[in-house]
Amino acid sequence: MYAIALGLAVIGYFFVYPVIYYFYDPKGLRKYPNFYRLSGISDLPLIYESHTGFRSRNLLEAHKKHPVLRIGPNSLSFSHPNAIKDIYGHTSNCIKDRFYSENVGSHYHLADVVDKKDHARKRKVLSSAYAVKNLEEWEFKVAEVSGKLIKAFDKRCTDPLPPNQNPKKEDLTVDYRNWTVLWTAAAIANIGLSEDLGFLDEGSDTIKSECKDGTIKEVSFRECHTATQTAAFRLIWAYDWFHTIRRISKVVSSSYRRWWRLDEDWAGIVYNRATTRLKRHENGEKLDDFFTAIMADKNGTPHNLEFGEIVAEISIMMNAGHDTTAIALRNTMFFLLKDPRCLAKLREELDEVLDEDEVVAPYGKVKHLPYLRACIDESLRMMPPIVFGLPRRTPMEGTSILDNYVAPDTSVSISSYVMHHQESVFKDNQTYKPERWLGEEGKALQPYFIPFSTGARGCIGRNISYLEQTVLVASLIHRYEFALPHPDWNPPVRENSNFTPGPMPLKLWRRAPAVVA
Repeated sequence: MYAIALGLAVIGYFFVYPVIYYFYDPKGLRKYPNFYRLSGISDLPLIYESHTGFRSRNLLEAHKKHPVLRIGPNSLSFSHPNAIKDIYGHTSNCIKDRFYSENVGSHYHLADVVDKKDHARKRKVLSSAYAVKNLEEWEFKVAEVSGKLIKAFDKRCTDPLPPNQNPKKEDLTVDYRNWTVLWTAAAIANIGLSEDLGFLDEGSDTIKSECKDGTIKEVSFRECHTATQTAAFRLIWAYDWFHTIRRISKVVSSSYRRWWRLDEDWAGIVYNRATTRLKRHENGEKLDDFFTAIMADKNGTPHNLEFGEIVAEISIMMNAGHDTTAIALRNTMFFLLKDPRCLAKLREELDEVLDEDEVVAPYGKVKHLPYLRACIDESLRMMPPIVFGLPRRTPMEGTSILDNYVAPDTSVSISSYVMHHQESVFKDNQTYKPERWLGEEGKALQPYFIPFSTGARGCIGRNISYLEQTVLVASLIHRYEFALPHPDWNPPVRENSNFTPGPMPLKLWRRAPAVVA
């Protein structure tokens, strides 16, 4: 009898109650078309979609018919450009959704803190560290890791590719996707913690992971990060049941058991970075980096952050500070190699300001080059590193989005991938066209360009990313020729928390010296 009663209770809670709630419709959400047939009743279709590969591309196709879609019982996705300011703008009264708090550790970091006052406190503490002036003083750190990458690439150069031929397999000596991850991880560790990870010297991502009891082991940086980007993203969308589903996943799936174990190892990587850097700080080392900036203000007044908060801020710095930029670097190279016209135009711009023997492009020479920035921004438009809609939650009094009232405590979002492929804003949106970002036309598009989100909760690290992308893209394009495996080659891609492209094998060789007339 108890088993029967329990079974009926489970059926009622998971099947009967959601159907009744759907038709009762207290929030008035049933008027919106469903992304999936059952999206208005259950979050399971969205969880299923998160396992299929490229969810945002499917969402874009659905949005071509409907500007607002119901992607879950309490979740709406928007595609109209005017919804950006309503959801993410400075005047929006929406707050961060439960997506950010369900998977938080002991302390919130800047990106996942929900409370607006706490966010303002954190942003005040961290703003000086991320200020353009501070970053430009750290340009030498970017140049240092760039020099190491170029040294590694020089060793892997091959003979020039004969005309109208595809590279031989043995000449595909560089997995560009892998090297961008190694480079951005090395760069952010240098900028943030004054630490040399050794990745670029060895071409390896082996790193230390530390448990809270002090136990240390060696793990793969990329493997751990990929796991932490995968496991939570696929399951988190049923907020009320996320922790239960997480426990179940460990029991029923060997893949999830492995991902959650590697997720713990990723936390250990961050913890080891924090304990290592704190020891140097306590030993009196005076280092100019992000860690010093979060420990005290420019006058030396301590911020008195708890250790857990320091670990949380290092976590988001290491997480968001490496892979999103690595993806952006990979995408820019990919689109340029697929479009020789754009590549030639960029090289012409770079050759005008860089000396032939300059190994690493000085930031001062390239930071204001319009076509270089346009190539980077067009890659961010075509394939933003974070493609899914960053969810926000409507306030307790509800809010107006696209001049329509949306009930309180409702999850709302806009996918950057969906937004960047709206034909009404970005004409010929499937074509890589850097020229769209030049002049007045480019300025007019800026309000709809959201690879770093926008508003008060926009990415505070965008200046670091642009500095890194600008220096490395300029340096590599100026120094080398590259070739994809063949002209029609396209990489495998998967959407996790970040857009996750697969390996990108390239042939590379040194550019021929310019011929002086």
